[in-house]
Amino acid sequence: MDGQKCLYSSGFPQQAIPHTIIGLPMNRQTTPATPAGLGPLELRVMEVLWARGESLVRDVVDRLQNTLAYTTVMTTLDRLYKKGLLERRKLGRAFLYAPRLSPRDWERKRAGDLVAGFLAGARPGRELLVSCLLDAVSEYDRALLDELERTLRRKRRELQRRSQP
Repeated sequence: MDGQKCLYSSGFPQQAIPHTIIGLPMNRQTTPATPAGLGPLELRVMEVLWARGESLVRDVVDRLQNTLAYTTVMTTLDRLYKKGLLERRKLGRAFLYAPRLSPRDWERKRAGDLVAGFLAGARPGRELLVSCLLDAVSEYDRALLDELERTLRRKRRELQRRSQP
């Protein structure tokens, strides 16, 4: 980029955070929702299901230590199912819910959605994404920066091989 300094979300004063950060929706507490559109409660429910596996609504309520109403958890599970993040099957009059993605696959999807959103945007946004990523990595993890460099070289070789007849 042209030497612009990247601002990380932790650099914003809490009151100064705009209604969206890099196009991500904000929840009522003025913190960014996850890139795939999950709120804090949905994420807590997913964490319970990742830890427990297939579960009834009552199981999830119990794991959340009864801090929420049964109907709130039931609605949240239904929303996650409709978003395609959960599978469900009927068991008597109840549903059993299970995650469709592992935590690692979920993180991969979140990262992919974030990057795809930037790459689909205007050129300055793409350049800013790459610049900020490199700034952050070089500040926090030099070994990761080296790994990124190796990966970049490998990807370039793959692209060159594909473009040759």
